[in-house]
Amino acid sequence: MTVIDANRMNEIKARYPEYFHRSFRQRFGGLMIAIATLLYGLYAVWFFDLPKLFAEARWERVGIYLSQWVSYDVQPEFRIQDDGSIEVRYPRFSPLGDNPHPDWLVNNPDGSVTVSISGTSRTVTVSKSETIVAAHGVSVPVDVSSGAPKVLGPVPSWMTVYDDNVLANLGFGGDVSISVDRVKIRKRFIGWANFLFDPQSSFFDKPAGEVVSLIVSGPRLEPDQSNLSLAFDDIWNNSEWQHGDVWTKLFQTIVMAFLGTLLGSLAAFPLAFLAARNITPNRLLNQILKRFFDFLRSVDMLIWALFLTRAFGPGPLAGSGAIFLTETGTLGKLYSEGLENIDNKPREGVKSTGAEAVLVHRYGIMPQIVPVIVSQTLYQWESNVRGATIIGAVGAGGIGLKLWEAMRTNANWENVAYMVILILIVVFLFDAASNALRHRLMGTKAP
Repeated sequence: MTVIDANRMNEIKARYPEYFHRSFRQRFGGLMIAIATLLYGLYAVWFFDLPKLFAEARWERVGIYLSQWVSYDVQPEFRIQDDGSIEVRYPRFSPLGDNPHPDWLVNNPDGSVTVSISGTSRTVTVSKSETIVAAHGVSVPVDVSSGAPKVLGPVPSWMTVYDDNVLANLGFGGDVSISVDRVKIRKRFIGWANFLFDPQSSFFDKPAGEVVSLIVSGPRLEPDQSNLSLAFDDIWNNSEWQHGDVWTKLFQTIVMAFLGTLLGSLAAFPLAFLAARNITPNRLLNQILKRFFDFLRSVDMLIWALFLTRAFGPGPLAGSGAIFLTETGTLGKLYSEGLENIDNKPREGVKSTGAEAVLVHRYGIMPQIVPVIVSQTLYQWESNVRGATIIGAVGAGGIGLKLWEAMRTNANWENVAYMVILILIVVFLFDAASNALRHRLMGTKAP
């Protein structure tokens, strides 16, 4: 064990004063940051009133919306006629078409109708005098022969009684609303109904094997059109999913992002040389252009889109213009900062040979700045594909407007899921293409 005397200790303190004479900030800086973070968190909880927000949140809607993304429902209505017969009606735009005969609906010999909500464990039997709901291991009869529906026996927790109707929640499978003269059923199915062919199509409700057989070698369904062409037209013009319109709007979004980024980079490139202090030694011009870039960036792309839609009307032109203005400011700032950080030695070497300014920029500056330009431009291009979706919601064209229209109805969440998946695929492909192109242009190996 080594013993350090006082002289040796003083010598060490003199040699390493930063370790023995630490300032207040060095000693307590980490603790103060932790305390400040905690206080800010408590302030945020109070400011946003998070306990009340979480307590009043409709958490059940999250599950409902998510289930509607991957499912669809059919809503038959059973009307009890004066003669005791039961008439079955479907909504005008039912996924089952104009003349449905589903196998989950059975007409019984006694005149009643049984609907299977989820296999044989959850069923609803409708007759002229009562409706029997079987679920969760019990059968609950509801008398509909008097002035108001009346549950016979104890009311289970999944059933709610109102003045003029009884509502039974059968979980993901659906629900039942029972009144005196009618029973409304919502039956839910996993999947996307009529994704390829809508009820107006000649291929509607046909098995996949039969559709393939008709397209490959079957007789023509339309005398003046091949079955392959007819199938493509029916898919493209599907009235429920609107594939043609969705894909056209998606292509508009891609074009908006590409055109806006391209024009923005072309405008920002020469302006960046004028804004860079080491390239253009004019402080007034430098400051004017940098503040101009700040102005273009400070106004959000969404605000530019609102301005331009008022000026040019809704459409992709306004969206492209909004991206162009934003990217001119963003790329101009990035390019100019990249130019100010270059190594001046190659530039001075080319300049010492008596080369003109264009050649000095070409051989002394461009080899250093190209990686920055390529990297930042490709990243902005990829980012603007997402940005073009957002500004489309305010009328700037593209799939964003289509997405917003589907969300506003609050009933077409499967269409929302379809468009979100398309956007995710496009962003993924653009990200992969951007990375590959960037590594190829910069001569590096992709990870």
